[in-house]
Formats: sequence, structure tokens, C-alpha cells
Amino acid sequence: MMKSWMCILLGLFLINALEVELYAQTTPTKRTTIPTKETTRTKSGADSLFKVGSHYQDTQAYRQSLVLFEESRKLYQSIGDGKKTGDCYNYMAISCFYLGDFSKAISMFEKASETFKKISYKKGVAQTLNNIGNVCNSQGNYIKALDQYRQAATLFEEIGDAGNLAIATHNVGSIYTRAKDYSSAMRYFDKAYTVYKASNNQEAVAQVLTAIGNVYVKQGEYNKAFISLNKALQVANKKQDKQLQVMALSSLGDLFYEQSNFTGALPYYTRCLAYSDQIGSLQNQAEARIAIGNILRQSGKNNDAVKRCQSGLTLAERVGSVSLKKRGCDCLYQSYKAIGNTRQSLHYYEQANAFEDSLNLAETSNKVMGMEFQKQQLVDSIAYVKKEHSIQLKHKEEVQRREKQRNLIILSLGFILLIAIGLWSQLNFVRKSRAAIKHEKDRSEALLLNILPQEIADELKEKGSVNARDYNLVSILFTDFKSFTQTAEKMTPQSLVEEINICFRAFDLITEKYQVEKIKTIGDAYMAAGGIPHADESSLKNTVLAGLEMQAFMTQRADENRSIGRPAFEMRLGIHAGPIVAGIVGVKKFQYDVWGDTVNTASRMESSSQVGKVNISETLYQLIKDEPCFSFEYRGSVNAKGKGDIAMYFVEKSAVAQLVA
Repeated sequence: MMKSWMCILLGLFLINALEVELYAQTTPTKRTTIPTKETTRTKSGADSLFKVGSHYQDTQAYRQSLVLFEESRKLYQSIGDGKKTGDCYNYMAISCFYLGDFSKAISMFEKASETFKKISYKKGVAQTLNNIGNVCNSQGNYIKALDQYRQAATLFEEIGDAGNLAIATHNVGSIYTRAKDYSSAMRYFDKAYTVYKASNNQEAVAQVLTAIGNVYVKQGEYNKAFISLNKALQVANKKQDKQLQVMALSSLGDLFYEQSNFTGALPYYTRCLAYSDQIGSLQNQAEARIAIGNILRQSGKNNDAVKRCQSGLTLAERVGSVSLKKRGCDCLYQSYKAIGNTRQSLHYYEQANAFEDSLNLAETSNKVMGMEFQKQQLVDSIAYVKKEHSIQLKHKEEVQRREKQRNLIILSLGFILLIAIGLWSQLNFVRKSRAAIKHEKDRSEALLLNILPQEIADELKEKGSVNARDYNLVSILFTDFKSFTQTAEKMTPQSLVEEINICFRAFDLITEKYQVEKIKTIGDAYMAAGGIPHADESSLKNTVLAGLEMQAFMTQRADENRSIGRPAFEMRLGIHAGPIVAGIVGVKKFQYDVWGDTVNTASRMESSSQVGKVNISETLYQLIKDEPCFSFEYRGSVNAKGKGDIAMYFVEKSAVAQLVA
């Protein structure tokens, strides 16, 4: 379902002396002309360029406006007009934002802020802070967005700018919506709506109506949502503002999609895509394409859904929005899964999970909750002051006016009411605090179980230490990437870490599938063990099957990377079986590990292996040679460092097993 991310982009872009709104009339004026080269050499020429650029931006011709704002900026900067120079940077950033170039938009806003700071123009600084918050919100970086909005609101309050303070309030409400605190979000939206209505700011009214409608959708109040969103669309149509129309149409599509009325949602998304194409907004185009793809998937048209969602994901990658890329990957995962393409569905499932981790929505929710706690503490303090004042007043009246018993009774009742309110507030605060503590405890428990096996974690919590354990027969698996250093030199640090993460995430899923215990990763090496902490008669076979599936994944991954011109890793893998000792050592950063000659021999199996092969020792071969699902290739005795000559075998799935699979 589409997310109406544009609901927080308001008239806060009123950043120059002319007070030109972002969502201005789209009807062009006949008097607009392009200034000549001669006029651009004067301040009046710079003003003319700026005015024409503003006209292009008002009519959503963002690329043309960028050229004109850049030319006017150069002229203003040459004559030392800092205010106008900052205005140009701000307007350039707005055009970049609507074109989907978020990184350049932030860069332009930051330059505007630096320019305004030099001339001590606080209003301009506050507006650029809010605008940076808008970009961060669109990228899914809600924590930074909230911080920018709060800084902006502080400055607006300091200079007494009620209109822009209302806009910052609206934006804070959008963060509460992200954190699913809908009652707080509505409170902020209502405050903003009151100010917009009083100032007759129709564009801002349309946007806050869209935001309110989105909250109603989240709460399941669909009739109220339709009324609010339909009013917003009427304002947008009256203004002939395609950006406002895109927002309202997107949210109306979400409303019908939420009710599983896909036939009703599709026309809104289709119109939204058409308007987005006209104004060249990559973000809106990506959202509309993914939304239409989801509807096609729900209708069973999975191949068409793949095309739509793939084109939407491509645009999302250009925009750089993490939340939007996650929705594109979710759509492709479900579509490929329905088609039966397991490989592609797994790929996009992993991508979606990676994007989900980076969103940090839980952290945003915690920060918002922390703000609410601070607010509650302030309420408690005010209640306490009122209580003390009431006591003093009561005492004074009892001494001076004993005859007025009726007034004393009224004051006593008021005092009791204040105490009740204070107690209720304190109980509510304690309840929220306990909930937060329980949440953190559950997170710590989950983290510990992610590091240690269940019974080891239980023993550690109970005793504070863990006794080492002997195991008579455990299979040890090692992997290592061949020529890792040379291949890594061809990659950026970020792409290198992403590639290793993709591989090791796949290994984690494979070991979980075959009930093999992951021990640790060391650089590009991966170590796992079968048969611990509980022995299993099929653990040896399962470890070998896991190794074969890991090699199959790496072969497939290498083919995919080479097909698009990326560096690819190749892997060696070795397995040995024998006795080991397992446990944890130290008192910080607990690490479950295994020791023994079996571990060293398994490492030699890996280093003596070949790319794409699973190399096993003579010992392991004797234990699994009768398994019908394997076929073996005797390699003879191979010299292993520190071990001498060791008989080794390559193992593969037998033809029968492959046919059955």
C-alpha cells in the first residue's frame, strides 16, 4: 500500500521576501518572459531570473526552475546579497526534492542554512531545518527528521512566527503517525488545522486534511477518512495543483486498498501515476507503480505485478528512500513467490529484511515515548505545585474566615480532586515505565538467545558462568572466500559489507534449516557445528547437506554478480568429524566456541578444498559413506599443513537425490 509521505511537505518553503508558496497557482501568466543576457548583469536581472524560476517551480517545471535559480544565485552572490543567495539555494533544494534527488536537496538546504546564519536570519535557518526534516522523513530517517523539526519549532517560537510554528507542529504530528501514536498525531494536526484555517492557507489546509485522513485509515474509521481526503482532493482540484492532487489521490487509493477494495483503489493510483509523470516526481512515480503492482498481485496477475514493482523499485533506488525500497522488495517477493520462482523470491525477501532493519522504527517509537514521559513528569510537577498552593490557601481561609463553611467544603473537594488526578497520573507513569522496562528486558533476552544456544543461555543466567562440555562426535564445518583481499579491493567498503552480509544471511538460513549450530564468523570465514548442543543421529548428514547448499548458493550468487559486472566471491568448504570441547570463556562479550584437534583438522579440510567443492575427511567419509543421498570422489592423501598426509574426499549429492529434489 502506498504511504502518503508528502503529507508533511507544507508551505514552510516560504523563504523569500515575496512569500512565494510551494503550491502556487499552476496557470501561467502571459506576462512571464525569459530575460535577455544584458538584463542578467544587474540586480534587476537577477530578480527577473528568480521570478521566472519561481513561476516554473509553481507549475511543477522543476528542471527548468533549477537552471534559472542557479543563474540568479550566481548574480546575487556576486553583488553580496546574502538573503537572496540563501533563497536561491532553498528553492533549488525544493526542486531537487520533488525530482527525487534527496541527497542534492539536503546539500542545497545546508548551504542555504549556512548562508542565513552568516547574516543572522533566524527565520531562514528555521525553515531550512524544517525542510531538511522533510527530506529525512521521506527517506525513512525518522529520528533525524524529528530532531530537525524540534529545532525548527524552537526557533519559530523564539521569533514569534505562529504560521511556520504551525507547520512544524504539523510535521511533528507526522512523526507521531509513524510511531503509531495516533491520538498524539491528531492533537498536533488539529492545532495546525486551526492556524491554517484562520489564515485561509488553502494549500496547507489540503495537506493537513490528507494527514488527518491517513490517520483515520490507520484507525479503521474509513467513512471519516473518505470525507477528509475527499475535501483535500476538492481543494487540490480547485487550485489545479498536481502535487496536492498526487497526495490526495495516493491517500484515497490507500483507503480503498486498506479495505481490500482493489477495484476502487486502482483508478486513484492510476491518476496519481499520471500526474506524477507530468511533474517528473520520481518518488511519487515509484510509489504509484509499486501500489499498482500490489493490486495486480492481489488480482492474480503476478507477471504484470513483477514488471510494475520492478520499475517502481528501480525508481526507489534512484531516489534513495529506504522505506520505499522495502515496499518494492516486499511486492517482488510476494509476486515471485506466487509465480513459483523460489530463487528470486528469496533474494527479494532478504533485501526487504535488510531495509526493514535500517528503518529503526522501534527506536523512533521509543524516542517519542520518552518525550511523552517527560511531558507526564511536567504535568505531575504542575499538579504538585497546585496541591501545595491549595493547602496554603485552605489554611489561611480556615483561620480568617471560619464562618464561611461552604467555601471551605468546596475547596476541600477541589483539593481531593487534585490529589486523585495526581495519583492517576503517577500510576499511569509507572505503568508506562514498567512497559518500557519489560520491552527492554525482552530485547535483551532475544539478543542473548541470538548469541548462545538456549540451554547455554539458561545456565549462564542461572549461575553466571557455563561449564565446558565434552562431545564425542561433532561435525565441524568451515568456509572461506578464495582471493578475498584481491576481490575486495575492487569493491567499495559499503558494497563489500553488503555482499558479505547477503552471503552470511543465506548461510544462517541454511544452518537453521538443517539444525546446524552457527559458531562464529571471522572476517570472511564462517564456522558451524552439527550435533551440539544436542547429539542427533542425522547431524553428520545434515552438516554435509548444509555445506552442499551453501556452495550451491555461492555459485548462483557469483553468476548473478558477474552477469551485471560486479566482482564475485568463490568459496572453499571443508568438514571433519570427531570429539570437541564446547563452552564460553571470559566475562565480557560472551562467545560460544569449540576447541580440539577436530576443529584444527576441519580447518585443514577447508584450506585443502577447491572452489565450489565440499571436501571431507576420511573419518567423516567412513561415517556417512552408506548414505544413499551422497556420492563421493576419492582424492587420495593430501598434505595438510601441520597434519601431514590425510585421506580426503569430495562429496556431492547423488544423481538419485538430485532427481528427487
